[in-house]
Amino acid sequence: MTRLPTTLAALAILCAASSSAFAQTRTLPGSRELARFGLERAWWSQATLDVGRDRVRHMVLDEQSLYIQSSGGIITAFDSETGQKRWAVQLGSQNTPSQACVSNEDKVLVITGTTLYALDKIDGELIWKLALPNSASTSPCVDNRRLYYGTLDGSVYAYDLKKIEELHNDNLLPQWTNTALLWRYKAAGEITTQPISNELTLNFASRDKSLYSLNAADRKLQWQFETDSEVSAPLGHSPGFVYLASEDFNVFCIKQDTGSVRWQFVAGLPIKKEVRVIGNNCYVFPHRGGVFCISKNSGERRWKKPYMEDFVGATKNLVFLTDNLGQVSILASSDGAPIGSLKLKDFSIRYGNELTDRLYMATESGLIICLREQNKEFPTYHMFPERQPILPEFASDDPAADDADDSAATDADNGGNDSGSSF
Repeated sequence: MTRLPTTLAALAILCAASSSAFAQTRTLPGSRELARFGLERAWWSQATLDVGRDRVRHMVLDEQSLYIQSSGGIITAFDSETGQKRWAVQLGSQNTPSQACVSNEDKVLVITGTTLYALDKIDGELIWKLALPNSASTSPCVDNRRLYYGTLDGSVYAYDLKKIEELHNDNLLPQWTNTALLWRYKAAGEITTQPISNELTLNFASRDKSLYSLNAADRKLQWQFETDSEVSAPLGHSPGFVYLASEDFNVFCIKQDTGSVRWQFVAGLPIKKEVRVIGNNCYVFPHRGGVFCISKNSGERRWKKPYMEDFVGATKNLVFLTDNLGQVSILASSDGAPIGSLKLKDFSIRYGNELTDRLYMATESGLIICLREQNKEFPTYHMFPERQPILPEFASDDPAADDADDSAATDADNGGNDSGSSF
């Protein structure tokens, strides 16, 4: 791993010098255009990359940071709310393929080739690295106890994070990586989806047309769900449920602990993109078939809109989708009524944000924008509303208003009558 502010200073300077040029030559959405839809630009920035040869390959979001990974192996971390660049590092060589990163409370994990790097979320410093026994077919999965990843030969590996820390502290990594291996599970085909863990259960799909559920601690098979065609779409999920989209035209909502089917929806075309869940809505994107909005609880169809291709994000009343012209279409989430569109074709890298109500997009050359609702300083948490920060309540700047509030509260305590009498 190479830290860019030191040994690649020339590259960092090149990107910094080019940042303003990118902002001038690329079309950032104007405030007037955004205001038509109640939006504003929260921030914009430039990812660190070799502008002559690199392209943005992955965009990943967690509750604190936005990560941009380039085709040349550079990962740049930004504060997701302010856009402040936190760090940028080079992992592996420029020609080594990498998977999209993942994170937990304190680490960012990236697979590059057959090496897994663990970086500190705050400063990007290398904490440890593992030599993996096989090439990854998907991004890894991490919870607060274990690390999991799937491979091309159908294997899923689980590693003990505490044991890895012990080996690192004893300077035994990466040579003794295997001693941290908890288990290996072998499916009948390539692992096609990133595993999903809730620390008790691990779910993943294989090219053998099956969805698996294992006990995360000991790999014991809890249940297996078979489909009639391959599963190529990433697994969707919400607390307690997994959403399996198959190329046999079906979407299944499956209880994560028991494997029972809550509902089934038939889209009429193969589904190769992840089912997105926002509030009580699920958004399904059959191949060249537009978008279906269905009920999260029953699977009942609510509305359909043609020419929509992928999910970008959502606010309380609006949903933002990529259309077949590469623009961002804005629809009413209640009935799919068209509201308008944002001409952001240059910003073709779009993160499908199910975590919060922010919209994150980037150009292939690394110019990034974050959009939000006007005057919405703090994000709304879609997927995990219980993690919404508790905001402090401040006293009014107007003493007269405070006195009026106190008087109203006193009236309420007295039943709304100054004398305290009842009628």
